[in-house]
Amino acid sequence: MGQVERQQSGGLDELAAIWFDHHGKELRAAEDTYKRIKAAIAALKNPIASEFNAQVFAAFRSQRLDAGISLNTVNREHAYMRAMFNELIRLAVWKRDNPLKDLRQFKVQENELSYLTKEHIAVLLVELKKSTNPHVDLVSRICLATGARWSEAEQLQPQQIRQRLSQFARTKTGKARAVPISQGMQDEIFIHHAKHKNIGAIFAGCTGAFKEALERGSIQLPMGQLTHVLRHTFASHFMINGGNILTLQRILGHQDLKITMRYAHLAPDHLDSVRNLNPLVS
Repeated sequence: MGQVERQQSGGLDELAAIWFDHHGKELRAAEDTYKRIKAAIAALKNPIASEFNAQVFAAFRSQRLDAGISLNTVNREHAYMRAMFNELIRLAVWKRDNPLKDLRQFKVQENELSYLTKEHIAVLLVELKKSTNPHVDLVSRICLATGARWSEAEQLQPQQIRQRLSQFARTKTGKARAVPISQGMQDEIFIHHAKHKNIGAIFAGCTGAFKEALERGSIQLPMGQLTHVLRHTFASHFMINGGNILTLQRILGHQDLKITMRYAHLAPDHLDSVRNLNPLVS
């Protein structure tokens, strides 16, 4: 039995290990992606690779949904497994078709994005100031001022702040972007770093302190949403205040404009041209 045949007669976990060694470890979120793939394989009870097919995975995801796992999570597991097989095919490790190539993901109904009103923001800022965590207030305000993801702001390094620009390098898409900040915020960041002298990063973890501030302020968010509300709040107010959708796309770092378009309806002049350009206007 050749090496390829042995690999396909072994468990899925063996293929995942090969995928990681030859490709996965070079990904930006390598360890996290591998962890999720291994967790999915363990939940599948590590079937023999040659016996794994769309029917096996379809039954597995039905069980996951029955157990209360969200559609988004099941779709992510599907995407990770399909991408793993695609790469194994390119590596000539897997000689068959991708077992998940014809299995479609579930369509997820997009929920309306929630954002904080000006009144909510005012309450939140007061509660953040009360926190015993010295980092949560400034991290939150950076997110509100730039549209940064929480992890991007929390992991900022001193060298990423220069010339009134916040340069986000550790982004979800892997592409760096720079967003303007005020001189006052830039000065505050450097003063904060000098005062707390964290090794490497400017801030330490403060997600828990953010959650506590929301609770003290009685600010209710949809289930599953926490710090990301700050990014939605930046984008929503940017459009409400007359911002340009293409500019917003660059600020947020979205590769696909369709994602940014979720905020378009908040613009004050959204669809106003309907009044003047419909066929009944003479």
